[in-house]
Amino acid sequence: MHKIKPFEKIAEQFQISHESAKYFLNHVQKSFKTERPSHKLILEFMESQKLEFLLTPYEVAALMNESGAWAYTLGTAPPVIENDEDDLSDWDD
Repeated sequence: MHKIKPFEKIAEQFQISHESAKYFLNHVQKSFKTERPSHKLILEFMESQKLEFLLTPYEVAALMNESGAWAYTLGTAPPVIENDEDDLSDWDD
């Protein structure tokens, strides 16, 4: 019998590819500086949160950290790319 892997459950739940789900789990792990949670622990945490949509990997890591599910030091948050409507007005020329 085939055992369902964490990335397979995430792919199915959030309707993303297996590759995207693996990338997501790896980046949740990389959001921590040294000690990294297992894919299984990340999945269990996400299931306990009953997430309706997929957060960013860093947001999941931060939630894990804040809740005490994985109380290890987080790395630096990735930069937030903001889509400013004023910047898009240049494209109308």
